[in-house]
Amino acid sequence: MPIFVRRDRMLYGMRRSLTVLVAGLVLASGACAPGAAPAGSTFKVEAKPTAQAPADIPVRIWKMSVVTNEDSSWTKGARWFSDLVRQRTGGKIVISVYPNGELAGGDQVKELTMLQNGSINFTYHSNLLYSNLDQSFAAISLPWLFTDYAQVDAALAGPAGDQLLEAAGARGIAGLAFGENGFRQLTNSKLAVRRPDDLRGLRVRIPGVKLYSSIYETLGAAPVAMNFGQVAAALRQGEIDGQENPIDIIVSSRLYEVQKHITMWNYSYDALILGISKEDWEGLPSTAQEIIKQAAVEASREQTGLSREAARTQVSLLLTQGMTVTELSPDETNAFRARVSPVYGEWSPRIGESLIQQFRRR
Repeated sequence: MPIFVRRDRMLYGMRRSLTVLVAGLVLASGACAPGAAPAGSTFKVEAKPTAQAPADIPVRIWKMSVVTNEDSSWTKGARWFSDLVRQRTGGKIVISVYPNGELAGGDQVKELTMLQNGSINFTYHSNLLYSNLDQSFAAISLPWLFTDYAQVDAALAGPAGDQLLEAAGARGIAGLAFGENGFRQLTNSKLAVRRPDDLRGLRVRIPGVKLYSSIYETLGAAPVAMNFGQVAAALRQGEIDGQENPIDIIVSSRLYEVQKHITMWNYSYDALILGISKEDWEGLPSTAQEIIKQAAVEASREQTGLSREAARTQVSLLLTQGMTVTELSPDETNAFRARVSPVYGEWSPRIGESLIQQFRRR
């Protein structure tokens, strides 16, 4: 069932009136004057503010939530976005960034629900979480669909990417831009994984999305759906053997402290979507929408660059931390690709074959 909570209109109006009143007091005090960083924002922005913000920009104090910690590219990109919006609206729109999923108690599914109902105004979320709302979002993360960043960029910049951002609107969210979580890698505490049979019986934490259940069950592993905030403790206590995530998340969350092996297999690509509550979005004049949309695109481009730089440089850090790094040969990769071919048969009807073909054509 789609995750969607309808907002009570009267309460929403009261909340908005209170927000505008509080924002006005904050601006009057000078605490959010152009050039001053809003609460929770420390990421330095070099872009210059506009000479004068359009007169019809409304006053807003908003919240943006990300599930990762301060050191991740997610949080840095969110702060970049917040600062660009503040500067280009003359300080009228203030977006405070909350890392570690603190607004939703670390629960990513709850966080997305709160975005839909407007309790949170902005988030970065993986397309994988969006696939719980609409299974077509799983198309991006099909196993071994992409082999490099050039293929990813061409696909997301094309009609297929546009289609998915538009699809978010039917779920109460305006999709503004694609960021990046990256190609996902496998870590575990048991063995160097090189062959599909190495995964047999391995307890691997996955996000709570059905596509990854299908992939890991097909590979013979024992997938365990778990909120990300619980992963480090579960690994330390031996409740699970491993997990899968992009390098940036593995390093920024210090998972190398509780994992011995990493397999660099680029098995699934994970995009981020910078989304805003649809009702918040539709309540803005077009001038404010244009500023926020452009800031989202620029900040997400910056965030993607940070993610890719981390992927390029952080393997050496894992080696210094004592991890065994296993890189698959083309033949080894093809063995995994062949093993998961049934996943495409299972998911094509759910996603839509035409959308999958658009991603493959790029």
